[in-house]
Amino acid sequence: MSLPGGIRTTLAVALLLIVGGALGGAYLMVVPSLERRLVAERLDELQSDAEATAYSYTRADARGDFNDPLAVDTFVDAASLLVNARVVVYQVFGPEPLSLRTLADSAATAGQISDDTVGLDTAQDSRITRGRVERRGRPFAEIAVPLVSGNVLLLSTPIEDQLATVRVVKRRMLYATGVALAIAAILGSAAATLHARRIRRLERAANRIAQGEFDEPVVDLGDDELGELAAAFERMRVQLAQLDTARKEFVANASHELRTPLFSLAGFLELMADEDLDEDTRAGFLVTTREQVDRLTKLAADLLDLSRMDAGRFRVEQEEVVLADAARTLVDELTPLAESTGHSLLLETDDRAWALADEERVLQIGRSLAVNALTHTPPGTEIVLTTALHGGRAELAVSDDGPGIPREHAERVFDRFYRIEGPHASGSGLGLAIARQLAERMGGTVELSGAAGRTTFTLSLPAATVPAGELAVST
Repeated sequence: MSLPGGIRTTLAVALLLIVGGALGGAYLMVVPSLERRLVAERLDELQSDAEATAYSYTRADARGDFNDPLAVDTFVDAASLLVNARVVVYQVFGPEPLSLRTLADSAATAGQISDDTVGLDTAQDSRITRGRVERRGRPFAEIAVPLVSGNVLLLSTPIEDQLATVRVVKRRMLYATGVALAIAAILGSAAATLHARRIRRLERAANRIAQGEFDEPVVDLGDDELGELAAAFERMRVQLAQLDTARKEFVANASHELRTPLFSLAGFLELMADEDLDEDTRAGFLVTTREQVDRLTKLAADLLDLSRMDAGRFRVEQEEVVLADAARTLVDELTPLAESTGHSLLLETDDRAWALADEERVLQIGRSLAVNALTHTPPGTEIVLTTALHGGRAELAVSDDGPGIPREHAERVFDRFYRIEGPHASGSGLGLAIARQLAERMGGTVELSGAAGRTTFTLSLPAATVPAGELAVST
């Protein structure tokens, strides 16, 4: 379930949890460790004093200084002043359970501590014992040392000062935690608000794009993931705008190309319905009507090919194609058209030019390039179909010595429905666009080049291995 306020609240709460968790972890690591270290340091000091005091007690006992019971009291009082701690000497009684009786206590007026657990542990194990105890609500650090006489020496000192230092650190850390959380809340809320606004702008931009509104750019100047997302949205907007423009142009152009022959057909059919027409006029109308039907048929086939390629349902075969044979087929097919338009159609072939492609589509591309040259050049133009093998690529080129294509139109002749206006402009403007896409589907290219009054369209395809015995060159 999402938190109230959306991403703004989520980011702010996440930042608070991170800061609070980090400070809480630091508190748990620092405070207990500090307390243990301070107590341990005091115990180490106290143990050093206890061992020295025990050594002095043992020497004095060996000299017989404690034959007088009051001498023990004097010793513990002096030792207490020297080590700044309470000094107690216990006499051990047994057997089990062991018990302690106080022989001397430097702070006897503060109350007996004959049941001290640290002293009992030393009496039990005859080893130095250290620990922290509570008496009357006050904490003490204690060291018990076994004496040669079988007695036990205990040093006890309050550790309130050390714990007071820990409490000061606790308070300061809690204060710092509160301040850090407040700052984190303010900064987190501000940063979350900024990011939320940027995300809302992207959301509004996405909604505009979804509604087909591509005029307003998607802008975000941030140098982070949201900025990269905004840049991706902007690229998507530009591409969708281009696709939308292309779609509208496609629909408009296709409608125009369909409408022109349909209106022409309708007019001729209406004229042919007139019973007063002579047979020659009627025959002429039939020829023109057939031409318009052929134009519609070709346009429909072109549109179907484009739709299949756009939808990714257009398949091409991969087979060995002899480009010289394809060029001869094209020349045989188009010679009547060339003669009717006053063009000369020549052939220059290299039989080594074998391509790995779809033969039917190679003929379709070559036909489109040759018909384009026949249609858009004046009578008397020489058109040459050439095949060649260049650096692992098999090429079929169609060149002419016509007036050429103006430089400003050279890059757009492969656009759909693009036609250069002029006395020889005709067709739907789809042939070259389909030719280039077909070539790309076969791993090839169709390129335009022109130099010294000669225009050349070249189909370049991956070369296939020529079988042995097929190496022959003809011109």
